[in-house]
Amino acid sequence: MGFPQNFLWGGATAANQFEGGWNEDGKGPSTADMLTKGSAAQPRQITPVLQPEQFYPSHKASDFYHHYKEDIALMGKMGFKVYRMSVNWSRIFPHGDDTQPNEAGLAFYDAVFDALRTAGIEPLVTISHYELPFALTQHYNGWADRRMIELYLRYCTVLFEHYKGKVHYWITFNEINCGMLSVGNYNSLGILNAGACSILQQTDDPVQRRSNVVAHAGKELRLCFIRQHRFVHLSPQALVLLLLLCMELRGVFQQHKAVDHRLFLTALRIVYA
Repeated sequence: MGFPQNFLWGGATAANQFEGGWNEDGKGPSTADMLTKGSAAQPRQITPVLQPEQFYPSHKASDFYHHYKEDIALMGKMGFKVYRMSVNWSRIFPHGDDTQPNEAGLAFYDAVFDALRTAGIEPLVTISHYELPFALTQHYNGWADRRMIELYLRYCTVLFEHYKGKVHYWITFNEINCGMLSVGNYNSLGILNAGACSILQQTDDPVQRRSNVVAHAGKELRLCFIRQHRFVHLSPQALVLLLLLCMELRGVFQQHKAVDHRLFLTALRIVYA
């Protein structure tokens, strides 16, 4: 049995590992930008304030920001049909809770997607791949705060509307399961509790990591329902209510107080109204 003719062969990168240009054209610092290098003997350190003597790999990375045209041309020569990449949230919303997106950041990804289209490569875009604006860690403690759901929805809405027609495949979060582990507190969720000093030494509170699952499941549900033509638009409020139902059914709340089942009925009435 062979692969279908339209199978998408390609490669993948993540902005925090590949993009560089960490403080250019209005971009704000991300959680990845505050992580030092590491080794087998010394785990990567989380530094709330940049330390001049330290090396921060994401600051330059592979410098895709300045060489995307050459890099995409090489992908084309290699026969790529798809390129999985991620958008850097802090390039679009430098502080995460800005009221308006950074136009220079939007323009950069416009140029990337246009170059991919010219090369005959389909972009497969991860919305959040192991980084979020560091300001959200400072002011909200990342996904420990449920207000992050609305900020994430705003970010997604800007991406979906601005790049409509250019991007057809989206991934909500990279390795959402990492956010369910203590090691994922900072790396996945931007949670920086007192006492955390490195990727491998983090202070964990499982309850804090719940909002990320809500947002992830919500985007998946929203896209799923849209594909099934059940509805055109679901409000964030109805979305969150519906998610509570799904999370209850999946046992996410097994260790927490059960959700009032009246919420489930309300969500379903809103969705199917």
